[in-house]
Amino acid sequence: MRIRRKRVSDQEVFDAVVRVMMRVGPNELTLAAIAADAGLTAGALVQRFGSKRNLMLAHANYAAATSDIGVAGASVRRGSALNALRATVNPFAELAASPAAGLRNLAYLQRDLADPNLYKNLLKINQKARKHYEELILAAVTARELRQETPIKSLARTLETTLIGSFVAWLIYREGPAAKWLRRDLDAVLQSYLEGSLARIGTLARRGVRK
Repeated sequence: MRIRRKRVSDQEVFDAVVRVMMRVGPNELTLAAIAADAGLTAGALVQRFGSKRNLMLAHANYAAATSDIGVAGASVRRGSALNALRATVNPFAELAASPAAGLRNLAYLQRDLADPNLYKNLLKINQKARKHYEELILAAVTARELRQETPIKSLARTLETTLIGSFVAWLIYREGPAAKWLRRDLDAVLQSYLEGSLARIGTLARRGVRK
């Protein structure tokens, strides 16, 4: 008796796309590799999406619509808003699990910036990310973890610029884990906005002193 395989959803295919992208660069990304990871044949992907480019566009549309880029994000619901804000380094750190991984993901960024259709979705993803940073900062201000006069939109833009710049800087210097490098740069930005005792604790932590 032949057992029918459960249909692989588009989201499962997109998850496979991300997993393969985390292993190989743009030039090595093939329908065959994606299909094997998703448990399909390359022919099945062609039948569903038409071509590798169409699959990449479909994945980009999905990522832009859902903000699901396949790596861990940060949520206000996980502990304090300030902790969630500090956790914004996680996606960048995951993309830079190693220098080779960081370079691969930088190559994908270059591809997206150069392709008008992919760029439109990249822009949407980053606009949503900045809006998310604003929400986290507002939550931290409301919880009195950040000062009441904190400029929310300005700080969100600075935070975004810091994370992107820190990611690239780590690829140049490669000193220690990317997560530690990114968190140090983010904490340096947040330090002047911390409320009261939190600012002192942050200073002691950077000096390696336990309160």
